[in-house]
Amino acid sequence: MLYYSLNHNAPKVSFSEAVIKGLAPDRGLYFPENITPLPNSFFETIDTLDNIEIAFRAIQQFVCDEIPEEELKDILMDVLSFDFPVVDIQDNIGTLELFHGPTMAFKDVGARFMARCLGYFNQHNKNKVTVLVATSGDTGGAVAKGFLGVEGVDVVILYPKGKVSDIQERQLTTLGQNITALEVDGVFDDCQDMVKTAFLDTSITDSVQLTSANSINVARWLPQLLYFLFAYKQVKHKGKEITFSVPSGNFGNICAGIVAKKLGLPVKHFIASTNINDTVVSYLKTKKYEPKPSKATISNAMDVGNPSNFIRIQELFDNNFEVLKEFFSAYSFDDQQTKEAMKSVYDTSGYIADPHGAVGYLGLKEHQLNRTDYGIFLETAHPVKFLDIVEDTLDVTVDIPEQIQSVLDKEKQSIPIDSYQKLKEFLLQ
Repeated sequence: MLYYSLNHNAPKVSFSEAVIKGLAPDRGLYFPENITPLPNSFFETIDTLDNIEIAFRAIQQFVCDEIPEEELKDILMDVLSFDFPVVDIQDNIGTLELFHGPTMAFKDVGARFMARCLGYFNQHNKNKVTVLVATSGDTGGAVAKGFLGVEGVDVVILYPKGKVSDIQERQLTTLGQNITALEVDGVFDDCQDMVKTAFLDTSITDSVQLTSANSINVARWLPQLLYFLFAYKQVKHKGKEITFSVPSGNFGNICAGIVAKKLGLPVKHFIASTNINDTVVSYLKTKKYEPKPSKATISNAMDVGNPSNFIRIQELFDNNFEVLKEFFSAYSFDDQQTKEAMKSVYDTSGYIADPHGAVGYLGLKEHQLNRTDYGIFLETAHPVKFLDIVEDTLDVTVDIPEQIQSVLDKEKQSIPIDSYQKLKEFLLQ
C-alpha cells in the first residue's frame, strides 16, 4: 500500500513513511492509493467475530507487511482494551459511546494506535522524533496519554489559551516526562496553522524530525473507522438501515467512517453535525468552500473554521459534488440549541449527553429518519470533560471517574507562546 499527497506534487510513500512524515512535502494530506472492499461474508458474520479480529481484518490492508501480523494484533489488543457500546436512546436512535478509554474521549484509539506504530517504526532509530500536534480540546489529552513514556519520542502540544475546558487542559498539561504543552494566544486554527508551517520550515526539519498526531496523520485518522464496524456489529440484528451522525470539527472521524463504507460497511447516510463553525454546511449549500475564523462554543472540540480532513472526504467521493450530497449531509447548531438537546435527551431517556453528543443528536433530528432507519450519534467524550456546562444545563451532579480524578490535583505546566517564531525557537532550542 502506497500513500499519495492530495496536493499531487510529492512522491508516493509507504505507510511507515506517511506516519513518520505526517504531512507530505507539498503540504498535502496523505491518502491511501487503494481501498479494497472486504468480502460480503465479513459483514454477514461480523456479529460472530471479536473486536480484535474485526479490527485486524479492516486495518491490515492499510499497514500491509510493514508491521508483522502478530505484532499488529498485539498493537490492536493494547489499543482496543476498552468497550465501545451502542446505547439505545429512543426507538430508532442510539448513541455510540467512545469515551471508555484512558482519557475518556474518542481520540484515545487513534492516538494509542499511532503511538504504538511510531514506537515500532522508531525502535531501531537512534534519532528522536518530535510529535507536534494542535488541539481544540480532546486531541491533546489523548495524544499526551498515548505517547507518555514512549522511547525516542517527544510530544509538543499546542492548545488555544482559555478555549479548552479545565479538565481537558489538565489532561494535557500535567503529565510531564516527554510531554510539553504550549499555550497559544489565539484560536485552534492558529495552532493548526503553526503546526503545518513548522512541517514545511526547512530551518526546523533539517535538524528536527517532526511528525503530526493530529488526524492529518494517517495512523491517527484511519483507526477511527473501527468504531463504525463495532457499532454495526451491535445493531445488525435490528435489520434497519443505519445513519451515522458524527459531531464534526476537523472531520477526521466522519471521514474514517466513510472509509468504513468504502470497505463495504452497510451505511445509508452520514451526517456531519457541527456547531456554529459551519464551513462545510455552507459549502453544501453554495458549492463554495470558504474557510472562516473559528468561533468559540460550548462544544469546543468542534471549534474549527478550516477542517483539514474535508479534502479527504471529497477524495472518497471522487470529488463529485452530487455523489457527495447523496450520501453526506451537514447541519449546524448554536449553543442554545445544543443545551436544549441535552435537556431533551435527559428528560426523555435519563441519558446525560455531553455538548458534542447533543449536537450529533440534533443532526439526526434535523435529518428526519424513516421508520426503517436506525440513527446512531457518536458520544465522543464523557460528560465530565465538560462538567460545568453539563451540570448547569441539566441541574445534575456528574460523578468524576478515576481517569479524570487522577489529574485534578496535579499542577498545570505550560509554556505561553504568541507567535510562530516562538514555536520555532522552542523546537530548535
